[in-house]
Amino acid sequence: MNIDIKLHKNDLPDEIEFSDKIAIDCEFTGLNIQRDRLCLVQLSNGKNDAHIVQLDKDNYNAPNLKNVLDNKNINKLFHFARADLLFIKKYLGVDIKNVNCTKIMSKIARSYTDKHGLKDLIKEFVGIDISKQLQTSDFGGELTDKQLKYCAQDVIYLHKIYESLEKILERENRIILYKETIKFINTRVELDFASFKEDIWSH
Repeated sequence: MNIDIKLHKNDLPDEIEFSDKIAIDCEFTGLNIQRDRLCLVQLSNGKNDAHIVQLDKDNYNAPNLKNVLDNKNINKLFHFARADLLFIKKYLGVDIKNVNCTKIMSKIARSYTDKHGLKDLIKEFVGIDISKQLQTSDFGGELTDKQLKYCAQDVIYLHKIYESLEKILERENRIILYKETIKFINTRVELDFASFKEDIWSH
């Protein structure tokens, strides 16, 4: 498969247009919001394309990217949206709306397994066994071709995965349950900001 990968420094170019449904993923220097920073934001229209924005760590001035993320008319597909939304809110100042998360979809739809990672979903619904070896590499500096390819495959398959999971949710009469659950995602992010990491519903 030929992937059209474009690396953009600091922001998206003015001329890029996106559809009303885009896949988004982020790369960080770690998962601690108090310590680590947002490095990259990847976007895809689902046509084997990946636009990778390498952000300026000194100012995060990316108006074109922010406009896309802030557009409520665009359906934004994430895998583990909770982490991505948290870092985007802190570093880009955007509270993203119209969100879907394939990890949450998978947990509600695929009750026949406990494997809900992106690698597992790509293998089941796309038929490709991808490597996650570079997941823990350094995305804060110059990027290698292998890192760019890794970043791209985190978004190019999300449209197909989303559509496949949506069919299962509808078939099993769980689509309404998912839609009600995903409404909580922005509140979950606010709880993370307030340092409530535990399950607040537990006894």
